[in-house]
Amino acid sequence: MPPERSAPRLPYALFAMMLGTAGLPIYIHAPKFFVDQYGVSLGALGASLFVLRLLDFVQDPLLGSLAEKTSAARARPVWAAITIMALGMVGLFAITPPIAPVLWFSLTLLCVFSGFSFLTIRLYAQGVTSFGADRQLDLARWRETGSLLGVCCAAMAPTLLLVVTGRPYAAFAIGFAGLAVIAGFVMSKHWSRSTQEVRGGGGFSTALADPVVRQLLILAVLNTAPVAVSSTLFLFFVESRLQVPQMAGPLLILFFISAAISAPIWTFLAGRFGPRPVLLVAMIAAIVSFFYAFFLQSGQVTAFMLICIASGATLGADLSILPAVFAKRLAVTKAQAAVGFGFWNFASKISLALAAVVVLPALERFGYQPGLDNSQNGLLALSVGYAAVPCILKLFAIWVLLRLQLGDDTA
Repeated sequence: MPPERSAPRLPYALFAMMLGTAGLPIYIHAPKFFVDQYGVSLGALGASLFVLRLLDFVQDPLLGSLAEKTSAARARPVWAAITIMALGMVGLFAITPPIAPVLWFSLTLLCVFSGFSFLTIRLYAQGVTSFGADRQLDLARWRETGSLLGVCCAAMAPTLLLVVTGRPYAAFAIGFAGLAVIAGFVMSKHWSRSTQEVRGGGGFSTALADPVVRQLLILAVLNTAPVAVSSTLFLFFVESRLQVPQMAGPLLILFFISAAISAPIWTFLAGRFGPRPVLLVAMIAAIVSFFYAFFLQSGQVTAFMLICIASGATLGADLSILPAVFAKRLAVTKAQAAVGFGFWNFASKISLALAAVVVLPALERFGYQPGLDNSQNGLLALSVGYAAVPCILKLFAIWVLLRLQLGDDTA
């Protein structure tokens, strides 16, 4: 059955918004929440996040296979995953740990990550089924903008909820559970069984058979790594390097709003000029913005606001163009979309694991102490981690992008 020419995009946007609310903000809010609330060390949290992401090495490809095999059940597996993710979020932020905080952190995040992974795979695979190869940038314009708006909501929620409740993170978790139910109902009629003709019988080997698919997965790891590092250290950088912790919420909101506004612009430009040159411009702009962030000192809020706008805008390109290119390639090669996006999920998240296990303990090793007065060595380590490391990683991503053989520059 051919893709639906009139497939609705708004349900995809709302569902992606719900997923965005649960995705990247977890790496921003959860570590600092457990440091401040329960005194868990950065090293312990970093180790926990790394172990959870190691589980994704096995879990995400398997979840992709599961999503493909259960597509005939339409919305039922989706509701199961929504329930698991919502309960995990409530447990993470709204329930006092009944066991050791770092173990509770790990168990609840496992629920959030598992539900998030399955739902993300189903959503992107359904996009391939419903929109085909030629309309992926059109879908990405809605889906990724919705996802980034969800990130914005999650970034704003603790600051706004602090005004009306003494437990803003608990209120955020409960609000997320409600949003998940609403998004589930809106999208429930749009889940369909995969109708794509699959070459080679499907499976893991077929999804990875195409060399361009493999190169795109490598690019996903390298291109997500700078975002993973900077997002993990964002609140610590504002608190300790800039010494304006009261501005953390507004600055975070500014960063993600810039990403949300820029996403449809980037997809339009990619449709006009091709994904590769547009991504290259965005990557270079990201390097420039993080380069200047390295030199910031205490109180330079205005300069950091400009950096948030620039780096947020480049994030919009990363999150909107690359998934569309990958989805088109899966459609063209007739690989199983859900299996392919299982590997995409893993590739995108392994960089988050490496950021947690390498950067957080390294900061402790070089003397950085969150929430305390720090030596110049500790602050320099924080600046290197937040600004210099992402620049280096982005250069590697540019090298892979320039060598990537897409065959054409359309998506």
